[in-house]
Amino acid sequence: MAQEAKRRLTADDWADAALEALGERGLTAVAVEPLAARLGATKGSFYWHFPNREALVAATLDRWEQQRTEAVIAEAEVIADPEQRLRRLLGRVIASAERSTTEMSLLAHADHPLVGPVLARVAERRISYVAKLFGDLGFPPEAARSRALFAYSAYLGHNQIAHATPEILPAANAARSYLDQVMAALLAR
Repeated sequence: MAQEAKRRLTADDWADAALEALGERGLTAVAVEPLAARLGATKGSFYWHFPNREALVAATLDRWEQQRTEAVIAEAEVIADPEQRLRRLLGRVIASAERSTTEMSLLAHADHPLVGPVLARVAERRISYVAKLFGDLGFPPEAARSRALFAYSAYLGHNQIAHATPEILPAANAARSYLDQVMAALLAR
């Protein structure tokens, strides 16, 4: 019986596996041999795509940035009304914080020479985008930036609580009310 040909792995396959491992066990889990085993691949497959572990870490961080920042912003941008755009954005990131551990893993490694600059760039991109939304809602630039920083801080705090003490968060049936309260606080004049 002829064996079915294996699909050739791509650099994105390796980065996706590394991103999953990072969320599960932190940056130290981004290692060639365990990832090769996870993918059912050889180390040779890894070295076909990456010269070393640092290159994989960089690709993994890029993948995270694209999926968790740029794609989320692009999804929000299809909504015309800035208040509804902000609501959708906040609702999505609050809900995803409860499911994903990757951001907390990355924040724990903020002093890593590859991770720190990406975290800084992502934070600035996210805050600037949310500041633009507040600007679109009529807030002057300084107030828009301040509210965006507050919103981002609330997101990070929510993310931390979701992982450290999830039992204190509102139950799923109260999520809409919780989002309404967050929006009211952010939009109060």
